[in-house]
Amino acid sequence: MIIKSIELKNFRNYKELTLIFDEGTNILYGDNAQGKTNILEAAYLSGTTKSHRGGRDKEMIRFGSDEAHIRTVIVRNGREYQIDLHLKKNRAKGIAIDRIPIKKASDLFGILNIVLFSPEDLNIIKNGPSERRRFMDSELCQIDKIYLADLGTYNRILNQRNKLLKDMVYRPDLKETLPIWDEQLVETGKRIIIRRRRFVEELRDMIHEIHFKISGGREELLLTYEPDIDDIFFADELYQAREKDRKLCQTSVGPHRDDLSFSIGGVDIRRFGSQGQQRTCALSLKLSEILLVKKMIHDTPVLLLDDVLSELDSSRQNYLLNSICDTQTIITCTGLDEFVRNRFQINRVFEVAGGQVSEKSIEES
Repeated sequence: MIIKSIELKNFRNYKELTLIFDEGTNILYGDNAQGKTNILEAAYLSGTTKSHRGGRDKEMIRFGSDEAHIRTVIVRNGREYQIDLHLKKNRAKGIAIDRIPIKKASDLFGILNIVLFSPEDLNIIKNGPSERRRFMDSELCQIDKIYLADLGTYNRILNQRNKLLKDMVYRPDLKETLPIWDEQLVETGKRIIIRRRRFVEELRDMIHEIHFKISGGREELLLTYEPDIDDIFFADELYQAREKDRKLCQTSVGPHRDDLSFSIGGVDIRRFGSQGQQRTCALSLKLSEILLVKKMIHDTPVLLLDDVLSELDSSRQNYLLNSICDTQTIITCTGLDEFVRNRFQINRVFEVAGGQVSEKSIEES
């Protein structure tokens, strides 16, 4: 799977831009705040319909414009697809596949599989549980449409239940409707817990092996799924928490409180690991994510590295770059010194400056 080209119109700081990528390693280099990450954001949007920055559609439209367009051409299993996204200020985005509009954004998932690695991901281990849940959800939604639907349903029911708990402060009679929402929450939540558990089990051996190699055989990493509640006890625990939830005006039990743990020799790396250990864990997690996607879709995802190399030491840089030689990669960085010094294969280079992108030969860059 590769991204063949991306066209942008009035997206972020780009009035108009067309880029044609190589199927190997593509470098976007230049000073900070020039627009490198905006190109990765457009690619990520084309696979997931959402920005990895969490921004709203209107924030991605170029200043002074009312709408923006992204056109991405990909090649998957020998077939070419065209993905068009039409971002609007005050309306939902329009999405088309091969020029045919789709009704649900979820219909886009699975056509372009993307793994993105940014400096923020290096903090996934030490940050709060929401970061680790986001990691599980972002990947599972790309490879499992049933999970995508279940997660959307669960979040809608959760929001409705929380609203009901708040309304019950003034309308105690609404308590009679609570069992209806509880039943739906449990039904969908159980499926989410089961799928997340299987996902972590599939990752466990991969991340253990990768981490063992990166650490030079000195550390053995154990990844564990920590559900807030086991699926078989969800209904009972939710019922017992009703009074607590009523006082808090929010749902205190469920997969929206799940977490992942990372331990080495019985030590919880989230709390007691060194910064080096936490970064190695994060790198191992991302590399195992790539392997799992390959296994699930029988193809290679597109890898986006957003200025992450500058955050890694040379040994971790070497391991990362040597691990992705068979994957189309789009990398943003401020300079090419590390690539040249370590003689890594570079297939195409683009210089980004002030919203202008120019392709450079390897020699002149």
